Amino acid sequence: MTESDNLIVRLTFEFSLLIMAYTERLETQRRYVMAKQLMRSGTSIGANVREAQSAESRADFIHKCKIAAKEAEETDYWLMLCQCAPGYEDPTELLSRLLIIRKILSKIISSTRKPLA
Repeated sequence: MTESDNLIVRLTFEFSLLIMAYTERLETQRRYVMAKQLMRSGTSIGANVREAQSAESRADFIHKCKIAAKEAEETDYWLMLCQCAPGYEDPTELLSRLLIIRKILSKIISSTRKPLA
């Protein structure tokens, strides 16, 4: 199986590319602090999901997915701020993609925690 066949790896990679484009637009508006926060947390989701693919154990896999989920929560916060603040580009599309990622991560974590039959 290639990484492009792995749904969560593909979705988080695509999300990272969208975050990069969004933060570049924020930087052109001189919103450097928000751009930096979003770039860090938004791309960290995919980096942690990718790292989980090489986990040393089930516990390590769950731990890395939980970190990705925490980064997704932080990214949601920054995007919500952008959505509510006047003068910021509307991040609705990013928020809807992030919601899908958050739901998938939650399902991965809960199903991986279940004991092996």
